Amino acid sequence: MMTMSINERRSHEPTGVGLGPEPQPTPVAPTDAQALREAFGRFPSGVIAVCGMVDDRPVGMAVSSFTSVSLAPPLVSVCMQTSSRTWPKLRELPWLGLSVLGEQQGEVCRALAGAEETRFADVHWETTGEGAVVLPGAVTWYTCTLRAELPAGDHTIALLEIDRLWTLPSAEPLVFHGSRFRRLDDSGRSAVAA
Repeated sequence: MMTMSINERRSHEPTGVGLGPEPQPTPVAPTDAQALREAFGRFPSGVIAVCGMVDDRPVGMAVSSFTSVSLAPPLVSVCMQTSSRTWPKLRELPWLGLSVLGEQQGEVCRALAGAEETRFADVHWETTGEGAVVLPGAVTWYTCTLRAELPAGDHTIALLEIDRLWTLPSAEPLVFHGSRFRRLDDSGRSAVAA
């Protein structure tokens, strides 16, 4: 297999057998914030609610930057904007609840991205024995403790250790892509060749 740079490929168009020229990405400076935001939005992600109890009331926010990190020990990471007023409250808690939102929870996501004072006005929530807040209807719940934070530009990466988890294997997650909520393709096609 031969590898070519993008510029070399353009000089050898068309590509593919009988397909004609492939569409090519348009170069944009990574300092163009709007273009960078749109480029990041081309990658689909799930939506996670990060929640806890502060002064006997639920506090939380929606994040779409969530990554599994390690099986041993069980670690995940989430990213929050450094301008967040919610994360400083959550980061001080001994336990956090992470809820992987289900495909029917678009309104829950919108509520958790809204005004901090009213985020839980119409959102059903529960607390775990540790005091973490989880959301019914989610496909997975995690109770976690904060292990580390890493500054990353205009965001903070939080490394969380999972203490317990609950899953609902038959449920589908909420997917965020291109500034819209979407559903997974349920055509039954396998990503792995048979």
